[in-house]
Amino acid sequence: MIKPQKSTRIVTLTIDGREVSVPGGTTIWEAAKSAGIEIPVLCHDPRLRPVGVCRMCVVDVGERVLAASCVRQASEGMKVRTSSDKIHTCRKTLTELLLSDYPAESRREGATGDDMLLALARDYGIDRSDIAIPAGDGRTQDMTSPVIAVDHAACILCDRCIRACDEIQHNDVIGRTGKGYGTRIAFDLNAPMGNSTCVSCGECAAVCPTGALTNKTLTVQIRPREQLKKIDSLCPYCGVGCAITFHIDPDTNTVVFAEGRHSPGSESRLCVKGRYGFDYAKHPQRLTTPLIRREEFYPKGPLSFAVKGERRGKPGGLVDYGEVMPAFREATWEEALDLVASRLKGIKQRSGPSALAGFGSAKCSNEEAYLFQKLVRAVFGTNNVDHCTRLCHASSVAALLETIGSGAVTNVFSDVHNADVAVVTGSNTTANHPVAATFIKDAAASGTTLIVIDSRETGIARHAHHFLRIEPGSDVALYNAMMHVLIGEDLVNHDYIRDFTEGFEALRELVKKYPPELAEGICGVPAATIREVARVFGRANAAIIFWGMGISQHTTGTDNARCLISLALLTGNIGRAGTGLHPLRGQNNVQGASDAGLIPMVYPDYQKVGEPATQKKFEEAWGVPLDPNPGLTVVEIINGALKGTIKGMYMMGENPFLSDPNSNKVRKALANLDFLCVQDIFLTETAEFADVVLPATSFFEKDGTYTNSDRRVQVGRTALQPPGQARLDWQLVCEIATRMGYEMKYAGAEEIFEEFTSLAPSYAGLDYHNLSPTGKLWPCPDPASSDGKQLLFGDGFPTPSRRGKFVPVEYQPAAELPDDEYPFVLNTGRLLEHWHTGTMTRRSKALDAIEPEAVCELNPDDLEAMALKSGDYVNLSTRRGTITLKVRASRGVAPGNVFVPFHFREASANILTNDALDPFGKIPEYKYCAVKVAPAQPPA
Repeated sequence: MIKPQKSTRIVTLTIDGREVSVPGGTTIWEAAKSAGIEIPVLCHDPRLRPVGVCRMCVVDVGERVLAASCVRQASEGMKVRTSSDKIHTCRKTLTELLLSDYPAESRREGATGDDMLLALARDYGIDRSDIAIPAGDGRTQDMTSPVIAVDHAACILCDRCIRACDEIQHNDVIGRTGKGYGTRIAFDLNAPMGNSTCVSCGECAAVCPTGALTNKTLTVQIRPREQLKKIDSLCPYCGVGCAITFHIDPDTNTVVFAEGRHSPGSESRLCVKGRYGFDYAKHPQRLTTPLIRREEFYPKGPLSFAVKGERRGKPGGLVDYGEVMPAFREATWEEALDLVASRLKGIKQRSGPSALAGFGSAKCSNEEAYLFQKLVRAVFGTNNVDHCTRLCHASSVAALLETIGSGAVTNVFSDVHNADVAVVTGSNTTANHPVAATFIKDAAASGTTLIVIDSRETGIARHAHHFLRIEPGSDVALYNAMMHVLIGEDLVNHDYIRDFTEGFEALRELVKKYPPELAEGICGVPAATIREVARVFGRANAAIIFWGMGISQHTTGTDNARCLISLALLTGNIGRAGTGLHPLRGQNNVQGASDAGLIPMVYPDYQKVGEPATQKKFEEAWGVPLDPNPGLTVVEIINGALKGTIKGMYMMGENPFLSDPNSNKVRKALANLDFLCVQDIFLTETAEFADVVLPATSFFEKDGTYTNSDRRVQVGRTALQPPGQARLDWQLVCEIATRMGYEMKYAGAEEIFEEFTSLAPSYAGLDYHNLSPTGKLWPCPDPASSDGKQLLFGDGFPTPSRRGKFVPVEYQPAAELPDDEYPFVLNTGRLLEHWHTGTMTRRSKALDAIEPEAVCELNPDDLEAMALKSGDYVNLSTRRGTITLKVRASRGVAPGNVFVPFHFREASANILTNDALDPFGKIPEYKYCAVKVAPAQPPA
């Protein structure tokens, strides 16, 4: 939203006899609120542009007519009365007029109990029995949305929903239709809400003051807030880490509804997952008892038809417990934990520490990640520990550490509003980081020039001033050409290059070979467009670069990130407001899990395992000798399991069967393990290969800290009690360590956090007390008075020379290119409504209802050429396997390309993907492989 700028000039006015001083440009309503004087409103919300359509906020400023305080600015010497007989009569009359056309029952009043119109009626003593209620006015209800109920009869046309959709979320779905009395809100071109382009973020229902737009019941019946327990916590999904208040029914131990709460990182905004994706925690498939594999189900192998790769029976979105559970028997905790410890200890004694490995989870807290890597290092005796950062931004981190000495983002995403230019590349931001996208869309609407670069035209591209659709895998050629232009036209920051960088001459020599005309033949972007965009970027006083996994998930992912870093160094766009490098983190705690050391080559806070001083520090802290050799990464561990060099594994919250590339290879590797312990909240596809399954706790059932993409460390609070015998993850890690001969005992998550921060300098000074209520950015030198350091590296970099390093790179093609047999390029990614392997979101009633089945997207021209249409089934085949799923036409996908989301087990995208690795970040090439498309029959 383009917000009116407040003046530095101070104006003084009198409100109800009290002198109030405010900055110029402040409205009377805002001035009154700052003085603790409440003025009633219906159409106004502080987060929205004031419009003054309801006139409920009228005040007396000594003029002929009353003034709407939400739009009238305060002026020097103004005298304001907010209450009088005249004002009271006006407000009461307005309320009566609105009630005269209001339904007898309000969905909002019957649910959360906060219908603002009915509250005004009570305040003004209005008896609704004295007002004729219309028997039927032709204004209907719309129940087509899975999450929001629309009652047009309760709409007062305040336009809050329109402004929230346009100005906060920037989705531009809601408007008005009709004339006169027939006027009503409309979705798109008067479509039912559930059939419109609405993304179900719920912002409209959150700001609606009446019963016109209300949240539907997803668990137990929605009740007034005062009847529910309020827990301030966080969203468990993406790396934005939105602040949430969960409203809990204590009688049923259930989340009833969720609301956004204020935080610098989310400003009360939520997406469909955060607002409506909470009910998975109460799904009947939750694991509640330890399980041990029955002897008759050895040798191990997949149990369900989907994991076996067979198309038998009706395809479904969830593991069929009827297929899988017969292979396991229930066990006591003592039996299960003793078995896990003895089997892992036995493998260590027979085959050595390097025969063991562990996969932690970016869904777990910092405390759980810290303890898990400590278990693997101090108890298993190996650095073979990793998590899904390897499949996310490992190449980005490798490039950042190499060039600027830190894997952290250098600025927060909300500072995009200070940028002259913002680049979003390789990121479907509106689907993967929807709330972060709102800040970017808002900046683009407020004067920031937005450049979007991607092989797909995704939602964020609709807001771009320049959209560059590049050929998949051609990023290096494009960015080298942009740097060719920047240097050739002297659009570089010579002072910054001289004072803060090294290696410029080598970069200049390399990019001479990449004129835009050459790059055009590789990346498909016209040379003139490359020059234009390079000039826009180079002339900006402040430019910020965001990127996603369209940059990182390539065999050239590290090279791609090196180029983006060079662009920023070349133009001096680091360390100032509106500048920076920001790889948008995927999982809710992928930043924190990495900070906590859940990666094989570094201890907590990225302290290298091979440095003698660092090794000594952690040996003294943990009291045991430690392995000085970097461990294996995710894909390397799976390869080791297939070869038999990795014999035992402990997995906490990871599902590599669906998340890792080349699923058929993963299947063989998991089956080849001598022992596998899986700790999770559901029986996942990976758990089908387990010897022991431990029931763990969901995000809602534990305290812990989580670090978002901005480096903001926040506290998640316990909202629900665990089901059955499920235990806290950190307690299970401690139990296994203790049973293996290394005692771990902690009073709670807070004590674990204290130990972690004592070993991680970046987290120094942070504790549970100063992290409430909205967290702190790390580093935070003064937690008592500071939110933490937003801008990093304005005075140099944490490298030996204190300089950022240019790393010039040549363009290299992808590892597997299309040919006559496999003529299409496969790209994988997420959908807005689902998350990762679908373990949580496909067990969420609302999210599964919106996107219930697997689909792939192809360009309509390609479909026409194959005599296919949307809704038909196709076989997608690569050199690694075949899946069958529906096809959907999309102009966002370029001809010759196929997009497949990877959430759906019945059509697992990773059966197709290539496990070739980036040589530096060791990340697989999820975003590019050769695929063929053929018509298919629906699965039987």
